[in-house]
Amino acid sequence: MTSVEKRYIHVYTGPGKGKTTAALGLGVRAVGAGLNVYMIQFMKGRRYCEINTVENIPHFTIVQYGRDEFVSKERPEQIDIDLAQKGFAHAREIVASNKYDMVILDEINVAVDYHLISLEDVLNLLADKPDSLELILTGRYAHPEITKVADVVTEMLEIKHPYQQGVLARKGIDC
Repeated sequence: MTSVEKRYIHVYTGPGKGKTTAALGLGVRAVGAGLNVYMIQFMKGRRYCEINTVENIPHFTIVQYGRDEFVSKERPEQIDIDLAQKGFAHAREIVASNKYDMVILDEINVAVDYHLISLEDVLNLLADKPDSLELILTGRYAHPEITKVADVVTEMLEIKHPYQQGVLARKGIDC
């Protein structure tokens, strides 16, 4: 692990596009600086284009804990709860391992909002974060308690997007 000053907790949230993309960009920058990055995607099971790239970058690991299905906020299926819990248990292990300089918890804010992972568990993870770890949490609906604890909070706002005119996700740009 590279020796640096205290590292921070980042939150990328909001209704706009770019939260995962920003986290991936930060991860690629970190790898370019010689750091080790681990990304856990919650509620995602589809093979998104970023996986094709990241899996070919040394020192950048990405794993998914989700299905290729939308999760119902009102009635999540047991498999979605189980996958999120399994992913969070893995996140705790990775954070505690001290093997990584940066850990990205992609869509964890949504998993908390959907009650797949408890807010208390995430706050405990943040409180236990080693000073040597940069920790990034992404997803809409970041809980105010999470943003209060974070050192860096960025809200992505949708001002204008082709989705508003019925344009579907474009390969390589939106998915």
